Amino acid sequence: MKEYTFREVIAQAMSEEMRKDESIYLMGEEVAEYNGAYKASKGMLDEFGPKRVIDTPIAELGFTGIAVGSAMNGNRPIVEYMTFNFSLVGIDQIINNAAKIRQMSGGQWNCPIVFRGPTASAGQLGATHSQALESWFANIPGLKVIVPSNPYDAKGLLKSAIQDNDPVIFMESEQMYGDKMEIPEEEYYLPIGKADIKKEGKDVTLVSFGKIMKLAMQAAEDLEKEGISVEVIDLRTVRPLDFDTIIASVKKTNRLVILEEAWPFGSVSSEITYMVQQKAFDYLDAPIKRITTPDAPAPYSAALFAEWFPKLEKVKEEIKNAMYIKA
Repeated sequence: MKEYTFREVIAQAMSEEMRKDESIYLMGEEVAEYNGAYKASKGMLDEFGPKRVIDTPIAELGFTGIAVGSAMNGNRPIVEYMTFNFSLVGIDQIINNAAKIRQMSGGQWNCPIVFRGPTASAGQLGATHSQALESWFANIPGLKVIVPSNPYDAKGLLKSAIQDNDPVIFMESEQMYGDKMEIPEEEYYLPIGKADIKKEGKDVTLVSFGKIMKLAMQAAEDLEKEGISVEVIDLRTVRPLDFDTIIASVKKTNRLVILEEAWPFGSVSSEITYMVQQKAFDYLDAPIKRITTPDAPAPYSAALFAEWFPKLEKVKEEIKNAMYIKA
């Protein structure tokens, strides 16, 4: 085991797969000469050269389309967006071409491609740079959506995503690139579509994913000191979503709280809530609680943003509410 940062394991995962397969390449804004906007491709230009680590113009629609066409012709591109907010410029290529070409061609073409970059908020970046779009992409048949919460998961899941024969949306966070964790020196992969129980508990199930998992784990640790045992599930993958792990946990704890950094309408938590009441209604001893951001764009003001972003105390309060404990 050796300690690495999140940005380092992203570069490791891409490099390890590129050494095995010459059809894999990386393209995006500043990924080559600048070593990546967040230094997540540091050293890759030196190793693989400009034909496999490609700087692009600020033209997401164009280079996304080039990557999709390339994938249809036998390559396995990795497309980095400086932020997933910018992927909206190229979303026609992602949704109308990458996600649909296998079905529309009757299986004659597949599209092995990874679209990766940061998602959601990262401080005072303004409303147009602070959007959590996981549920948007998860709503599209043909796309897989991965949102890791730590370096270990990120490396194993990214390597699996690169080897997958379908388009994968791989969402990171600017606020996690410096996170450190001990990572195995030997090669490893993590399965797409399998949630991970980060902490076992018996009183209530808490489900989350991505960087806000830190808040989930802190809430569980704090409540453990108060005698409340919280089982924490990290989805890892938003689509396909591991409902079996969630439902098995709810059948044990009889209570569910979902924490998500996204707007409430049509969210991942909405889908989880529906599936749990459909498949485990008789096991619920309390209404399902969910914690999201307010139904409004992210404010720029630091004071307003602090109010907008889900708070630790709110998470603990909703867990207690699910247990009918007065907070």
